[in-house]
Amino acid sequence: MSTAMAPAAGFAGKSGHKPKMASADRLLLAVSLVVPVLGLSLFFLYPLGLVAWRSLVGLDGSIGLGNYASVLASPGIRTATINSLWISALTTAVCVVLGFILAYALQRSSISGKGLVRASLALPLLAPSLVQALGLIFLLGRNGVVSQWTGWTIDIYGPVGLLIANVLYGLPQAVLIIEASLRHSDARYYDAAEVMGASHWQQFRDITLPNAKFGMLSAGFVVFTVTITDFGNAAVIGGDYRVLATEIYRQVVGQMNFGMGAVVGILLLIPTLVAVYIQRVASQRQFGGGSESAIPVQPSWLPARDLPLGMAVFAISLCMIVVVATVVLASFMFLWPYRMEFTLRNYVITLSGGYTPLWTSLLISLMAAGFGVVLLFLMAFAQKRLPPALARLLYFGAILPVGVPGLVLGLAYVLAFNVSDSVLGLLYGTTVIIALCNFYHYHSQGFLTMVTGMRSVPPALEESVTCLGGGLRCVLRDAILPFLTATTVSVFFFLFMRSMVTLSAVIFLFTPQVMPASVTVMRLDEAGFTLQAAAFSTCIMITVALAMLLMRVAMTYLGRKKAGA
Repeated sequence: MSTAMAPAAGFAGKSGHKPKMASADRLLLAVSLVVPVLGLSLFFLYPLGLVAWRSLVGLDGSIGLGNYASVLASPGIRTATINSLWISALTTAVCVVLGFILAYALQRSSISGKGLVRASLALPLLAPSLVQALGLIFLLGRNGVVSQWTGWTIDIYGPVGLLIANVLYGLPQAVLIIEASLRHSDARYYDAAEVMGASHWQQFRDITLPNAKFGMLSAGFVVFTVTITDFGNAAVIGGDYRVLATEIYRQVVGQMNFGMGAVVGILLLIPTLVAVYIQRVASQRQFGGGSESAIPVQPSWLPARDLPLGMAVFAISLCMIVVVATVVLASFMFLWPYRMEFTLRNYVITLSGGYTPLWTSLLISLMAAGFGVVLLFLMAFAQKRLPPALARLLYFGAILPVGVPGLVLGLAYVLAFNVSDSVLGLLYGTTVIIALCNFYHYHSQGFLTMVTGMRSVPPALEESVTCLGGGLRCVLRDAILPFLTATTVSVFFFLFMRSMVTLSAVIFLFTPQVMPASVTVMRLDEAGFTLQAAAFSTCIMITVALAMLLMRVAMTYLGRKKAGA
């Protein structure tokens, strides 16, 4: 009897155990899917829908296309649209040309000092975009060192200054994309061309440029998107040159006309979405046909190429370093450029709450990075386990925020959360709402990085855990988390650093009690305290640089730990 009962008992144990594990696995998968999707719906899709709806609501409460008709009839907004398209297109052209020169020098030449070039490219990422404009004003403005020392009158305010500032801001992103396209080239093509007697110029014309064309196209549309939506440079150095970014600010903050502001936001959204779509197609064309067995190109020393290329590259890098270094130097001067004496008085800031905004930005950035990395991890985890049709739908929703400018998202948050008759209104004016806005502003980039890391987990490892009787929780704990630690750290610091320096996404959301550091820099400059604005910018740059250094240390430690394991 005991022999007969033993199998029965074993069978009962199995039947009672498996459903419990399956139920827990289903719950884990449901939470991983529902929580991020709910957040994306509530804090991105819903506010964006309100922008579209508010663009149809007139000042008298009527519903229709009256706001659109007013915009089309407004000479000022038409001028701002033309100006935005023109300055962004010109910035894009310059950035693609200079970006290709820098990327080619870094990947295909044997010039020395590449580390210095990469460091100069990192500088614009350490501070709000308006720092480039401040540096140009300190150098070339009416009271800049060039004007004072040479007597030349340089009108840096307007389209010329805005173009230079935008190029300095967008160039690093162009270099990163074009450099990636050059990195995927196969050395065997060049070896074959060499055997066939092709000259270096012919190899460049027939192999390098065709292989890099989609990368250059992708870089161009990224730069176009970044510059047409940037607010900081336009506000500081644009002068009377009207662009869509500043026009939204005037409509919403200056005139409290949310309907017209929503229409201008949609005008800004259309070219951005088109640019993002073309950039995505270009990226797929560039990397879709890449070969995993490609042999990297090993550059050789060619004096006729590398000497002039090195001079051009270091000239560009020097310009980027000088502009940012001038801001730092000016922050320590008594009265720039008339009394060039070292002082720390510019760091004694009492306007706009002193250094409270810096600590506020630290808190906001930690919150955005903290819950952001958790939500992105859950979404990438769920997306990998969904049926293909649902996985594609989730993927599309996750990358949708990349096409929405920060100004439009900030305006959407005002319309969605600045309400008194809703529970959502409790979030307005808090650090939480700004952290959420910053996170969803950079949601797409973080998600794509997390998905890439999720794909690197060996399927055989997950199958081994499953075969040993482990459920989805064991797969998550023993297979996925160890492989995604480095990716999670990089996404955390990415969200933190971008949240520290963004301006356009938060310009509508700050209050006197909750003011981010980037907004404080703009307010100090508007009040005429340009040296204090430089000092505050320097503090932001130091904070972000320390975060970048900490990320490198963490990534190095994780790399050594993985290698040791």
